[in-house]
Amino acid sequence: MTHIKAIGPLDGRYARMTADLADIFSEYGLIQHRVQVEIQWLKFVITDLELARFPEINLDAVDAVVDNFSEQDAQAVKSIEKTTNHDVKAVEYFIKQKLDAAGLGPVREWVHFACTSEDINNTAYALMIKKGRHLVADLVNQCIRQMEQKALAYKSIPMMSRTHGQPATPTTMGKEFVNFAWRLGQENAILEQKSIQAKINGATGNYNAHYFVFPDIDWIAASQRFVSSYLGLEPVLYTTQISPNPGLSYLLHCLVRTAAVFIDFNRDMWGYISLGYFKQRVTEGETGSSTMPHKVNPIDFENSEGNMGLAISLMEHLAVKLQKSRFQRDLSDSTVLRSLGSAFAYFTIGVKNTMKGLSKLDLDEAVIRKDLDSNPELLAEPFQTAMRVFGEENPYERLKALTRGRRIDKKALDAFVDSLEKVPPQFKERMRNLTPATYVGLAEKLVQQYFDR
Repeated sequence: MTHIKAIGPLDGRYARMTADLADIFSEYGLIQHRVQVEIQWLKFVITDLELARFPEINLDAVDAVVDNFSEQDAQAVKSIEKTTNHDVKAVEYFIKQKLDAAGLGPVREWVHFACTSEDINNTAYALMIKKGRHLVADLVNQCIRQMEQKALAYKSIPMMSRTHGQPATPTTMGKEFVNFAWRLGQENAILEQKSIQAKINGATGNYNAHYFVFPDIDWIAASQRFVSSYLGLEPVLYTTQISPNPGLSYLLHCLVRTAAVFIDFNRDMWGYISLGYFKQRVTEGETGSSTMPHKVNPIDFENSEGNMGLAISLMEHLAVKLQKSRFQRDLSDSTVLRSLGSAFAYFTIGVKNTMKGLSKLDLDEAVIRKDLDSNPELLAEPFQTAMRVFGEENPYERLKALTRGRRIDKKALDAFVDSLEKVPPQFKERMRNLTPATYVGLAEKLVQQYFDR
């Protein structure tokens, strides 16, 4: 472990699980995306808007500032920041140094033209979120595929349900997996489709400096064109110095709901393992308990539940906090935004551990069948429903007296069916042949319909 002294688990214990996010949400990632925005804006103002003419400018050399950006460059920016005590200004000075070194000194003062630091920050974070969104959405889709594989494999396996933790109307194990796959798919569709928003409109959102020096330019249209065409983001026009972050809050709330579904799934899997419905494959050398050698604990689902809880806490705070600003600007959002990567990381760990837990599961049909066979009273529901249809008196109350709070056997149910006066003989035969294992309604059809859609 190379991060044994890391204060937090994301950069320590779980570093291998969050490595894909490091280039995006780290300090390096933030600086790199700021440089990207600054370079794109520079190109926009001197080529698209032609605010200053540099006919001999080498745009490849301009692009090289971001294309060749390295960890050493990020360190150089941090060194400049020690003097400026301003992170975005340090990026500006770094770019000017790079342009000077490339023989592009004449364009240096067009770097950061008419921008406030938030024009660079909000667009940089938007680019980061766009990449992070893609990574987590892909992970969720992978997990959905795993659930779907289980759903197909188990679509015909009857299982006793539990409502309020008590024996209830049977379902199939496959249908229960489809329930979660469908729920996650609904949220992931929102996650994948939501546009990422950003603004570039000056110190208080009104293009003041832009308009003062170039009043003939349609700056509203120009900023929209830059944000959409140069950055691939959705322009936001109505802001103060900072974006009100409606799109980010929308996306974070979607991830909160997704994380909640994962917690629900993890708890159900934990419960099914506890009931013996699933066995977990063991790995040679692993230990389940320091004192109880027999233990094979559902640690992956527990780990996922805990990390998803942390993700929800961070995301809920971010979604609310980032829509607030004192008057036209305060700095409290800046420090909070740096935790975006942590929120995405906890979510990522949660998804990966759910997938890991799923990969270890083997269904124990014998245990599931035993539960069904031991609870024939589950048939009280279809029997009283049939009695209503055929006009038997007090069907619910009679079956309640027979079954509520007690275990009965098949013989007692058959005797009850024989006592019915208005149910036709043919239907009585259907009732006698019905078992909890065959009383699954349209569960299989629902699973198949999910895959046929």
